[in-house]
Amino acid sequence: MKPSMLFAVLAVAVGTGTPVHAQEKALPAKASLYDRLGGLYSISAVADDFIDRVYVNATLNANPNIAKARSDLRKPGLKVHLATQVCMVTGGPCKYTGKGMKEAHATFHITQKQWDALLVDFRGSLDKFKVPAAEQNELVEIVESTKPDIVMGAAPAKN
Repeated sequence: MKPSMLFAVLAVAVGTGTPVHAQEKALPAKASLYDRLGGLYSISAVADDFIDRVYVNATLNANPNIAKARSDLRKPGLKVHLATQVCMVTGGPCKYTGKGMKEAHATFHITQKQWDALLVDFRGSLDKFKVPAAEQNELVEIVESTKPDIVMGAAPAKN
């Protein structure tokens, strides 16, 4: 997948009858993170790679609660849920209908070490698809906002 396709920013110029010099001063609206990531196909490619990584992550699989939840049947569904959720939270048209993060991870008893391993895999997937640093930082910030609902004893997210 070409990086240029993955991160195409849509710019639409609309004539409003405003004098040209006034139009030149107006800044175009910033594209949504969803659009800057390349939309659902690009997000799905990253989600697919990321779930493949976490399924074989030894640190995560050392947690018996996580290992017990792993199955070939569950894996495709996780990929769909993740892509849909990322699509939604980045400004795309998707509507995530799965469980909340707290409920989905309540029985896993995820530690800080396991959270850190998950972030390494996430960044690995983002790097593989050449997601630019600014968009990576936005995505990691979104992921970090879920930490209090996922990691045992995690400090509440800062607002």
